[in-house]
Amino acid sequence: MPCYYFDLVIGDEYKNQGGIILEDIDLASDKADQLASELCLVRPELKAKHCAVRVTDSDNKELYRTPLDPVPR
Repeated sequence: MPCYYFDLVIGDEYKNQGGIILEDIDLASDKADQLASELCLVRPELKAKHCAVRVTDSDNKELYRTPLDPVPR
């Protein structure tokens, strides 16, 4: 199983939030969405900065990105 890494994206800055071994990118994207929701609750000031959570693989290739303040559908 692959390891996925999560970063908090603030502008051009990437802050490592750790990594986890998961079955596939679908589970990793679900974890990223969950992390973004949790960050909105504990750090609401980040929403105004258009921050995001991104998922990368072991080669640092970005696989998924979700904003902390998603655009309403």
